[in-house]
Amino acid sequence: MRLGGFPRLLRREWFLAVSVATSIAFVCYGTRLLDGLDGPLWLAVIFLWLFAVILGSALAVVRHAEHLGHRLGEPYGTLVLTLSITAIEVISITAIMLHGDNNPTLARDTLFAVTMIVLNGMVGLSLLAGGWRHREQQYNLQGANAYLGVVIPLGILALVMPNYTAYPQKTLTFAQEAFLAVICAGLYIAFLALQTRRHRAYFAATEDDDETASVMHGGAARTTFHALFLLAYMIPVVYLAEKLAHPVDYVVETLGKPAALAGLVMAVLVATPEGIGAVRAARGNHMQRSVNIFLGSVLSTIGLTIPAILIISHLTAHPIELGLQHTDLVLFLLTLTVSLVTFSSGHTNVLQGAVHLILFVAYLFYMFQG
Repeated sequence: MRLGGFPRLLRREWFLAVSVATSIAFVCYGTRLLDGLDGPLWLAVIFLWLFAVILGSALAVVRHAEHLGHRLGEPYGTLVLTLSITAIEVISITAIMLHGDNNPTLARDTLFAVTMIVLNGMVGLSLLAGGWRHREQQYNLQGANAYLGVVIPLGILALVMPNYTAYPQKTLTFAQEAFLAVICAGLYIAFLALQTRRHRAYFAATEDDDETASVMHGGAARTTFHALFLLAYMIPVVYLAEKLAHPVDYVVETLGKPAALAGLVMAVLVATPEGIGAVRAARGNHMQRSVNIFLGSVLSTIGLTIPAILIISHLTAHPIELGLQHTDLVLFLLTLTVSLVTFSSGHTNVLQGAVHLILFVAYLFYMFQG
């Protein structure tokens, strides 16, 4: 990479100054800024300010992860992206879980919301946008089956089985938590071995070779640049996520809004950046990359976030409830079933996208009506 190119790249990182300035403002004046949350206007200002800065930082993390991903090629590129977003997810859930009154369903609601946003909202938009522009798109059926072959059993064990194994106390015993954490992490590691070594071709597409080659010319300096800025953008997220917990907790605990709303806020933060990448890939007729993004996102959410949250819950003595209830349970099982049908042919079209979007709308509707 030529040294003359660095100033141009640095000018694109103006949002890092916004993130740092916001962090400094809350370090110096955090107490005063958060004192007036009982006023609706100030509550909205603080929430939107923090939400926008965290989301902008997450988008920047994704941008740098994608640059690194292009150099590494598939499936490593998608892996860098999903691991970066999973780290933000764990940080955000932990910050709100440890703030204010204990919300034992926050982790469950966030995991469920991420699943609904990704498998319905993100998949629906990607298939609809790609199908509208290209009529029919193809992907590697073996790769999609590998994803779903792990997502479905882990999803059932983590979000459905606790309704029966934890009955009537709702929280899992230590042995049950340890078992769930081990099998989630263990299956994810086994999947990574298949994805990156033994069956890497399941998750790669021919168009990625040309895309990777076009970025490889940047050299090691460009790789280092993107890696450093990826970490730099994540540092404000760690701090600001805890501050976002204040307005979120106020809305749920003081104003009496649905507890699942906190999970939805966290899910939007972590899923939006990947959603943009998935829709962009689908519109560019790179459906394999899009499939890798949204199915990989769900898998990392279940395979990595659940073990991390279970460990944090145990260490901080904040019990959590994982079993989905009533309408959420039905929507979750319906989503897994429809996803299995959608990714069973190796081809996608607009009708499949429309079905997934309807399920996402149903999720939002029943959150407030149920």
